[in-house]
Amino acid sequence: MQTMDRIQYNRCVEQYADRLFRFAFSSLRNREQAEDVVQESFARVWEKADNVEFAKAKSYLFTTAHHAMIDEVRHRQRFASVEEPLPADAKTTPSQYPDVNDILHKALATLPEAQRNALLLRDYEGYSYQEIGDITGMSEAQVKVNIFRARTALKNKLKSIDNLIDIEP
Repeated sequence: MQTMDRIQYNRCVEQYADRLFRFAFSSLRNREQAEDVVQESFARVWEKADNVEFAKAKSYLFTTAHHAMIDEVRHRQRFASVEEPLPADAKTTPSQYPDVNDILHKALATLPEAQRNALLLRDYEGYSYQEIGDITGMSEAQVKVNIFRARTALKNKLKSIDNLIDIEP
């Protein structure tokens, strides 16, 4: 087994940082939290550089990010009752024409975590079913089922204009 050296680690950062951020941001919808997940993932890879092969670094990074996102969601749910009040000048009325990207992300946020992550890894990041299974710890069959259910749920949510406007985050 060839372990990762500093040059290979830097190459990992160059190759995967943006993709890892997109994955984390698509799931968490919070820039700071997504940046924290990316930073934590790369820190863990560097800590385990003696045990991580460069060829498997991508899978290790996304697996680590997936677990960090689960931890972040659990943390967020634990402290959800403590909400920050909106500033007095905050806009509280929705725009007449909501942004399609915002609508899609709100619809994605309504999916169960396993479905959302499997769908993001497949459709946004282009991973194979087997790679997604390795990252999430699901069997290949479970991955396929979660992706199918996620796509079906999104299709049902997005097929009506009424559903587009009424989606709650």
